[in-house]
Amino acid sequence: MWIPTEHEKYGVVIASFRGTVSYGLSLEIGDTVQILEKCDGWYRGFALKNPNVKGIFPSSYVHLKNACVKNKGQFEMVIPTEDSVITEMTSTLRDWGTMWKQLYVRNEGDLFHRLWHIMNEILDLRRQVLVGHLTHDRMKDVKRHITARLDWGNEQLGLDLVPRKEYAMVDPEDISITELYRLMEHRHRKKDTPVQASSHHLFVQMKSLMCSNLGEELEVIFSLFDSKENRPISERFFLRLNRNGLPKAPDKPERHCSLFVDLGSSELRRDIYITVHIIRIGRMGAGEKKNACSVQYRRPFGCAVLSIADLLTGETKDDLILKVYMCNTESEWYQIHENIIKKLNARYNLTGSNAGLAVSLQLLHGDIEQIRREYSSVFSHGVSITRKLGFSNIIMPGEMRNDLYITMERGEFEKGGKSVARNVEVTMFIVENSGQILKDFISFGSGEPPASEYHSFVLYHNNSPRWSELLKLPIPVDKFRGAHIRFEFRHCSTKEKGEKKLFGFSFVPLMQEDGRTLPDGTHELIVHKCEENTNLQDTTRYLKLPFSKGILLGNNHQAIKATKESFWITSFLCSTKLTQNGDMLDLLKWRTHPDKITGCLSKIKEIDGSEIVKFLQDTLDTLFGILDENSQKYGSKVFDSLVHIINLLQDSKFHHFKPVMDTYIESHFAGALAYRDLIKVLKWYVDRITEAERQEHIQEVLKAQEYIFKYIVQSRRLFSLATGGQNEEEFRCCIQELLMSVRFFLSQESKGSGALSQSQAVFLSSFPAVYSELLKLFDIREVANLVQDTLGSLPTIVHVDDSLQAVKLQCIGKTVESQLYTNPDSRYILLPVVLHHLHMHLQEQKDLIMCARILSNVFCLIKKNSSEKSVLEEIDVIVASLLDILLRTILEITSRPQPSGSAMRLQFQDVTGEFVACLLSLLRQMTDRHYQQLLDSFNTKEELRDFLLQIFTVFRILIRPEMFPKDWTVMRLVANNVIITTVLYLSDALRKNFLNENFDYKIWDSYFYLAVIFINQLCLQLEMFTPSKKKKVLEKYGDMRVTMGCEIFSMWQNLGEHKLHFIPALIGPFLEVTLIPQPDLRNVMIPIFHDMMDWEQRRSGNFKQVEAKLIDKLDSLMSEGKGDETYRELFNSIIPLFGPYPSLLKKIERETWRESGVSLIATVTRLMERLLDYRDCMKMGEVDGKKIGCTVSLLNFYKTELNKEEMYIRYIHKLYDLHLKAQNFTEAAYTLLLYDELLEWSDRPLREFLTYPMQTEWQRKEHLHLAIIQNFDRGKCWENGIILCRKIAEQYESYYDYRNLSKMRMMEASLYDKIMDQQRLEPEFFRVGFYGKKFPFFLRNKEFVCRGHDYERLEAFQQRMLNEFPHAIAMQHANQPDETIFQAEAQYLQIYAVTPIPESQEVLQREGVPDNIKSFYKVNHIWKFRYDRPFHKGTKDKENEFKSLWVERTSLYLVQSLPGISRWFEVEKREVVEMSPLENAIEVLENKNQQLKTLISQCQTRQMQNINPLTMCLNGVIDAAVNGGVSRYQEAFFVKEYILSHPEDGEKIARLRELMLEQAQILEFGLAVHEKFVPQDMRPLHKKLVDQFFVMKSSLGIQEFSACIQASPVHFPNGSPRVCRNSAPASMSPDGTRVIPRRSPLSYPAVNRYSSSSLSSQASAEVSNITGQSESSDEVFNMQPSPSTSSLSSTHSASPNVTSSAPSSARASPLLSDKHKHSRENSCLSPRERPCSAIYPTPVEPSQRLLFNHIGEGALPRSDPNLSAPEKASPARHTTSVSPSPAGRSPLKGSVQSFTPSPVEYHSPGLISNSPVLSGSYSSGISSLSRCSTSETSGFENQVNEQSAPGAGPAPSYSGSEEPGRKESKTPPPYSVYERTLRRPVPLPHSLSIPVTAEPPALPPKPLAARPGHLENGTRRTEPGPRPRPLPRKVSQL
Repeated sequence: MWIPTEHEKYGVVIASFRGTVSYGLSLEIGDTVQILEKCDGWYRGFALKNPNVKGIFPSSYVHLKNACVKNKGQFEMVIPTEDSVITEMTSTLRDWGTMWKQLYVRNEGDLFHRLWHIMNEILDLRRQVLVGHLTHDRMKDVKRHITARLDWGNEQLGLDLVPRKEYAMVDPEDISITELYRLMEHRHRKKDTPVQASSHHLFVQMKSLMCSNLGEELEVIFSLFDSKENRPISERFFLRLNRNGLPKAPDKPERHCSLFVDLGSSELRRDIYITVHIIRIGRMGAGEKKNACSVQYRRPFGCAVLSIADLLTGETKDDLILKVYMCNTESEWYQIHENIIKKLNARYNLTGSNAGLAVSLQLLHGDIEQIRREYSSVFSHGVSITRKLGFSNIIMPGEMRNDLYITMERGEFEKGGKSVARNVEVTMFIVENSGQILKDFISFGSGEPPASEYHSFVLYHNNSPRWSELLKLPIPVDKFRGAHIRFEFRHCSTKEKGEKKLFGFSFVPLMQEDGRTLPDGTHELIVHKCEENTNLQDTTRYLKLPFSKGILLGNNHQAIKATKESFWITSFLCSTKLTQNGDMLDLLKWRTHPDKITGCLSKIKEIDGSEIVKFLQDTLDTLFGILDENSQKYGSKVFDSLVHIINLLQDSKFHHFKPVMDTYIESHFAGALAYRDLIKVLKWYVDRITEAERQEHIQEVLKAQEYIFKYIVQSRRLFSLATGGQNEEEFRCCIQELLMSVRFFLSQESKGSGALSQSQAVFLSSFPAVYSELLKLFDIREVANLVQDTLGSLPTIVHVDDSLQAVKLQCIGKTVESQLYTNPDSRYILLPVVLHHLHMHLQEQKDLIMCARILSNVFCLIKKNSSEKSVLEEIDVIVASLLDILLRTILEITSRPQPSGSAMRLQFQDVTGEFVACLLSLLRQMTDRHYQQLLDSFNTKEELRDFLLQIFTVFRILIRPEMFPKDWTVMRLVANNVIITTVLYLSDALRKNFLNENFDYKIWDSYFYLAVIFINQLCLQLEMFTPSKKKKVLEKYGDMRVTMGCEIFSMWQNLGEHKLHFIPALIGPFLEVTLIPQPDLRNVMIPIFHDMMDWEQRRSGNFKQVEAKLIDKLDSLMSEGKGDETYRELFNSIIPLFGPYPSLLKKIERETWRESGVSLIATVTRLMERLLDYRDCMKMGEVDGKKIGCTVSLLNFYKTELNKEEMYIRYIHKLYDLHLKAQNFTEAAYTLLLYDELLEWSDRPLREFLTYPMQTEWQRKEHLHLAIIQNFDRGKCWENGIILCRKIAEQYESYYDYRNLSKMRMMEASLYDKIMDQQRLEPEFFRVGFYGKKFPFFLRNKEFVCRGHDYERLEAFQQRMLNEFPHAIAMQHANQPDETIFQAEAQYLQIYAVTPIPESQEVLQREGVPDNIKSFYKVNHIWKFRYDRPFHKGTKDKENEFKSLWVERTSLYLVQSLPGISRWFEVEKREVVEMSPLENAIEVLENKNQQLKTLISQCQTRQMQNINPLTMCLNGVIDAAVNGGVSRYQEAFFVKEYILSHPEDGEKIARLRELMLEQAQILEFGLAVHEKFVPQDMRPLHKKLVDQFFVMKSSLGIQEFSACIQASPVHFPNGSPRVCRNSAPASMSPDGTRVIPRRSPLSYPAVNRYSSSSLSSQASAEVSNITGQSESSDEVFNMQPSPSTSSLSSTHSASPNVTSSAPSSARASPLLSDKHKHSRENSCLSPRERPCSAIYPTPVEPSQRLLFNHIGEGALPRSDPNLSAPEKASPARHTTSVSPSPAGRSPLKGSVQSFTPSPVEYHSPGLISNSPVLSGSYSSGISSLSRCSTSETSGFENQVNEQSAPGAGPAPSYSGSEEPGRKESKTPPPYSVYERTLRRPVPLPHSLSIPVTAEPPALPPKPLAARPGHLENGTRRTEPGPRPRPLPRKVSQL
């Protein structure tokens, strides 16, 4: 049976449990669990990381921990009773764990590793805490380390700042908000601004001396030197090196490591240097022989110097190599370091041995204790401490020092009868009076233990040696008196014996007879002569002698012989026990000289402060002793001396002696009667203040009042103790009188001079320190009243001097911080005066920083849950006094511009933050009663309205993200909690006072606006939090968004008819709220929208306003990235909603306006689909098709469905920017055209919009035109640019703006040049199907055709698409997918290449138009694309597969033509037809014939660089035909069985036969041309081809062509071989009519038979005849142009399936592997890979075929029979010949061009009917070829349209026997774009179409273009009827 647990409540999982049993809870090791019930070794509960899932688990898997339970029962909370630091560590490490792994995933390796180390450190420290064996101090230290690391990690990971008090997390509910703010601010400041350390330390480690020839031991002496003052500032660090230059005692680090301590910040400057002096110990001369002398001397070796500023970078200078220098002359050794510093190069050079000193240096910052903690390893190994010279900046009491520093400066000695100067060595001893030498009190430096004697270094042959060696003598005080220092001087011989001879000595006593020590300074000592054997041990013999020249001159001693010789030393005493000051000694010994007391007291101010503090207690005893002796006489003098000493302790140097004085007062002071005199003198001074002219002394007295009161109070206590409390009243009266005098002086206003106000300021600054003293003798209320009266007496006028105002506030501040204020009783007395002063300052906006601090302190004392009566009363007082002014202050300081300096800005933010914290504290303390009182206190509604507006504005400021630093979530949540509580109180006031007739829009609007931005705050979006953080927030505060949402709903319901004021203004803000993914909040907000729609419907009968606002807001919000899929579904009620309110759609369905409402919802939902797709796409990186497609979808939606013009234009520009970024310049131009179309050429002014300035509509349209032209130019779409150039030129012309007109015409001309001169690549087109539900809405289950990039083939395109959709699966077949694919939860891509079918064949079919021009029309303005898939129907004949080879042709029609505003457009319609094998064969032959014609023509006009392509093509056709190519067609379709079984194919069979014969004609002529150009080495191949051709002819049964068919002229694409227009008209008849031979070289009369040899010779002769006439660039043949875009590449063709089954003449090498060759599934290939692709034109009935017209130039008017032949021919004479340059598709492709006939129509270059018009044309033979023209029909669709045009030929008859009549020739303006008549409007935007006018537009002359000038005589060509054009859309502009 399951029993609820009592004690087992909380545990940690110690082994993972899989939860495989029923109801089992899966647990991982380390999880924490809360236990609810237990039963037989099992627990039931949940893991704290996922509290919603409950289950059972074995009790043995859990380690129980102690915990306390809050809210027992269903919602109980378990809190572990472990150290809060441990709890925090555990939860933090859990949160970090997941984020740490993410760092690895995001490849942030550096932070990943650093965090890993920190986590390990924390775990290690956690173990130490858990074990619990740490001492109290160590525990504190560990916790400090832990919290520092936790804070570091949180900051790095962007987590919240944790407020802490003594290392434990603080619950914001347990402390006041001001205190919380301070904790947060303190931690934030600590994080931001590291505190500058005031003391610094230099760590030095000696590594080695690197030198080539050492061989002697060395001494190295480090010290710090101030080059500014030319003096050392530190003691010396002394160490010895062995002969190898390494430290002598490597095992003792203190001997070679030192810490130079207590460097002040002022000493870290460039002119402080580390100096290193090196002394060698050895022979006198470095190079002497070893046996010369056995005695060793200290001799100079070298010096190195380094500026301390070089170490300030903070890096450790490991292994720094210092250069070692030596002075040029030894006598300058004492100042070598100065010379190096000053860079006096002449005085020193590098040491001969080129030595380098290796040292390690590091600057450490902080006090010495901190350094000990942080660098414990340094101290644990051992390091010597090198002090500064003398006392440090701060003298600590209790510091015991008695150090005498002696510097041996120099000596002056006589030669002593020698010819050369002496080598002097000085030996120093410390000697007692008894003659005993004191042992071990001479310190060379910190690295070496003290010694008993000292030997100076020796300077060679120098009688005036200078040493400047500093020594420290740490002599104890007891040994000091009576001791002296003796210096012995010896001459060191350099002879073999090397003996040292004593020749003199000096001495100096350490203490004078009067008890003073040796004064600091330089002393010139007398050198007493003596002999080597003189006994100096008997000190009495020389101590009576004079020791110093100064004393000698003073006393008339007998003259001593050796006065010439002198020895100088400098002494400096650093002692806390001995003094050199006589006045000090006189004062301390006042009893021995009572007559000197007055003088001593006067001189006390002249004594050095350090001397006084050294003897502080003795001095104070002396003063109070004198006072007791005679208070009348000395009272005022003693008082002044006491004031001087008290103020001395204010100095920072002696600040630490205050405790010494405090201890003295508490323990040693014994002046029980002193208080009377002290009060009396103090009152006397205070009374004189107002009259005294000089206030300085009085101010000194006031400054010292704290300690004076301490003495008064202690004296009174001693007196009371001694007398049992006598004279109490008298004492109280004295104090009262004293304070009355003070009050009087404070109340005086300073007139004129500021001296009085300065005295007031001095008094106020030290007055609060007196409170605690008074409290020792008086009741707390009494003191409070005294203080209140005193502070109340201050002048309230604000105009007083500002400095006094500030001091007044500081005094108030100290009062609030004092013990007096913390007591509730006294606080209530003091509060009014505190608030009064604060109010005054806040009103003037002065001293805000101080005011904020005081207020914070006031609120810190009022805890959150204080419900005591006194606290409530205090809150009453504060609310009445400060709430209003506090709100005003916050408004004032947040509206000011922030100061620029970073320090000022920090201060500014602190002030704002503190005031905000104070306001929040106050509001949190207010109860219902306080709010009620506050609201009742407003007399009028106006006042209440102003207050509410003010507080709502302040709340909006508090919610701003910049109010607190971003990681202060704790503070933000507390603030929000207070705000929502206050708003709930104030909303009642709003309802009661500002509804119905008192309705106030402004205040309600302010309320709703506040509520909306409150809900939208980032810090309340719980969905973004980690689960643990979310849980904590919900437990503490709940979801505040929902609370505020409910409040909005409730307030909205109260508005009634006033709701109309907020429609549509509040739609945007409310919509923002519903976009938050919080179901409860949404359920609350959705009904408000319904209500808005309802009210709007009532008001205006529709809700257009609601709709417009909704759509605008949705767009802006989605662009910001808000909203989600569920929101859309919620809005559309796709998901049934739970909760109190039904969905919006359900509500709407009940209304009368249901239809329009549902329609709105549908529109909004569709918009959201697009917006969400847009948002998701825009999140990605670089521009891709998805972004562009998405923007196009949205743009069209705004235009077509919403008619939102402004949004439409915005998205046009967004799309334009995307295109520019992707370098889609053509698409960018088309996109900008959309905006251009909305504008007219008018002078209407337009407002500033997007990046456009304010300008007229004409100017904007002009600007757009120029931008579009530029983009068309960059996109090489020059034809479109030309049209726009003309349009804008018309405008310039109409305004007579000839300057711009000229520029525009030049630009137009340059575009023509580019068309002719520059190469253009033709893009490929790909059909892409997007299948599956995972695609965005604008793609889902749709198919598109995409224009590829330059050089992009199918594989590259396919890869690009897969990169854009990385989760998509590529489909490997071209079949239409089924429904399962459509509905799949996946992404499928189906991609294959398609062939563009140009709509208009006009330019493509016109003769003589260069390929450069045609190439544009092949791939631009394309609506239709096609794709062919071959397959076998029925059984496949293995002998001849052509019998069953069918082709499935799919035609795709797009919604817009390509190129357009996007690189891809959706397929609108698809048509699928099947082509029979016969039709397939016809198309294959037509294509091959076209290809041959083009190659022959190119060869004729010398466009081909070499003849190889023609050779290969001829070889391919002839060889294949011989080996069974076309003969397979004969076998398949010309056999009797086929003809009988397919009677309907008769005409097609005839057509196939025609094509075969035509191919033979073309081949014959091709061979003739080939012979003319073939190079010599390929002649054998040519001969073989000619032979094979005859074999082929015979296999086709062609003996005489005329027997089979009338000869037909052959047509070539680039024009006919016209007669050279410049040559003499030799073949013309006299009347100008052309004489034309009747026989074509390719028409074969019956009589003519050619042998293989005669064929080639005759044909080539005729060819040369023709080409001889066309030496210019005229074309030889006039051929039909290919309308297909694939005519430029032989590889641009169908899939290999087709090629493999086509005759071998049509084959090329397929690119796919064999296994795919015959696979029906793998037809998804590019035209590039299909060598014979578009071989399948659309099957058209024979009756629909159009015949070629052969009347002459295609441009001539052909319908009028009245024109004579010369007139008909005449245009050709005026036409300039154009030589088209080859337009290659890309440099990568071969020069062989493929030939694809138009897929829209059939051109019949074969049989010509017997029509009289046509037969005449035929009979003209070769010459008629030169006039042969191309029919200008553009397919069957156009044909039907043209029949209604006047003057058109007879309507075509569709019976099999009749041929359609020829059409009217027409000359459209080049580059104009005509609309499609049967299906849709023009593919171009209106801007690119030229209106049809009666007169043809003025166009530049084109080859073969007719000019109307020849038609003057009434025979003008009939124009076709006007074409239907879409009406121009309604133009509305921005």
